[in-house]
Amino acid sequence: MRILVVEDDAPLAEVLRRGLTEDGYATDVVAKLVDARNAVEVNDYDLVVLDRGLPDGDGRDLCAEMRESGRHTPVLMLTARDGLGDKVEGLDAGADDYLTKPFDYPELTARIRALLRRPAEAQTPILSHGTLEMDPAARRVSRSSITIPLTAREFALLEVLLRQPESTHARTDLLERVWDANYDGLSNVVDVHVANLRRKLDLPGMDDPIETIRGVGYRLRPVNA
Repeated sequence: MRILVVEDDAPLAEVLRRGLTEDGYATDVVAKLVDARNAVEVNDYDLVVLDRGLPDGDGRDLCAEMRESGRHTPVLMLTARDGLGDKVEGLDAGADDYLTKPFDYPELTARIRALLRRPAEAQTPILSHGTLEMDPAARRVSRSSITIPLTAREFALLEVLLRQPESTHARTDLLERVWDANYDGLSNVVDVHVANLRRKLDLPGMDDPIETIRGVGYRLRPVNA
């Protein structure tokens, strides 16, 4: 999953970038409202962490613009203002949640997980394909009821494949959705992680669940193939 962090406090922005990246989220960071506008126009984010007090405007305006344009991406708004009126303004602008600075990082990530679960719960809480099963909320993957430990990045990669099991995903698409904007599109990081994922999913008597489409990318092998 890919997250946009809009925060002009450089030390805090770096803490968020490092923490979210370690948690397995592809994380882009911008410090200005104008850059945030460009980022949401170009990229399809799963969540936006949005500071209200930015050098060139109020983050609330971006949230309102996103909602007016039909973008329903979850927004977690950050602010140093703890007044009830400020929170009401943010929520009225379309924010899904509100967190006052200073905050503890575990609380931020708990709120992020809660927001990211909402669309999954509205569709299907458990993702499955053949013998593979994933519980995104519990961060658990199993194959034929055997639990398979994955790294955060491997989990994110498999989640993309499971959410669109019939689609072939180009390497550039996987880079955009699982890694952040700083990765080089020519990097073999996708191939390395797919190889590691295949090795972990390789159980006795079972076929490789991931199919390589030569010259294109990867997809899950059709169940009846």
